Amino acid sequence: MRQIAIYGKGGIGKSTVSSNLSMALRERGLEVMQVGCDPKRDSTRSLTGGRMIPTVLETLRDHLRAGRDQSAIVLEDIVFVGHLGVRCVESGGPEPGVGCAGRGVLTALQILTDLKAFDTYGVDLVMYDVLGDVVCGGFAQPIRAGYAREIYLLCSGSFMSLYAANNIAKGIHRLARRGNTALAGVICNSAGEEQFEKNALSEFARTLGTQLIDFVPRSPVIQACEVEGKTVLEHSPRSAEAQVFRGLAQRVLDNTSRVIPTPVDRVEELEALYRRHLGRHTRTHVAQGETA
Repeated sequence: MRQIAIYGKGGIGKSTVSSNLSMALRERGLEVMQVGCDPKRDSTRSLTGGRMIPTVLETLRDHLRAGRDQSAIVLEDIVFVGHLGVRCVESGGPEPGVGCAGRGVLTALQILTDLKAFDTYGVDLVMYDVLGDVVCGGFAQPIRAGYAREIYLLCSGSFMSLYAANNIAKGIHRLARRGNTALAGVICNSAGEEQFEKNALSEFARTLGTQLIDFVPRSPVIQACEVEGKTVLEHSPRSAEAQVFRGLAQRVLDNTSRVIPTPVDRVEELEALYRRHLGRHTRTHVAQGETA
């Protein structure tokens, strides 16, 4: 069984990419489970027709309030079937203002393990969609405990997405040997400046010791599908965007690279990398404008 985690800063598009990737892998006949590791609980929304499924922590709280303990939870309480049979789980989080959100991840993974969910459903691939705050031990748990064997960093062309990805790489570097986890590559979810993003993220990936796996273009089709609560592969299966995700799925399946990353130590070095490509990009646009 392959266990893949998509990490990145909040709002970078982890749920969109992971859901479409899960669907593309399911189209290939794999038994896929997607586990949303974010208290927002929206990772699997596009796999379930816009439905926000009950979370593991919600279910646990309901059982405790009813005088039942954790052992009363069954898989049918927390695992739901999405489009084409993708299994969907949301870890959830504590009630607002109470407790640690990261512990919801830890609790959900432990309950799934105790219930032998992966064996029961014959899962070929688990996709973890994880909030990119590895400062919190709970969000680092898929790495720390070896649940996620392959980690992909999702970035765009914004400097802060690189900054967050570099911090995540530091966490992977620190924890990888303990949990048999490694970095598998970088994926770009474009903000719209394609050539600049490809160049900057390719160098960033090389700096980490890995590679840019694929490039997801910015698209109104993808945005429209999010509003409809569907993946691109369900909503627009013949679109160019659907083919992008099918291509990404193939690259992930074919990818055998696993590295302990070499993150940038100083933020000034990361800024210098970014400025180099930003400067080239700006000069190119100026030159094109003068030619026009």
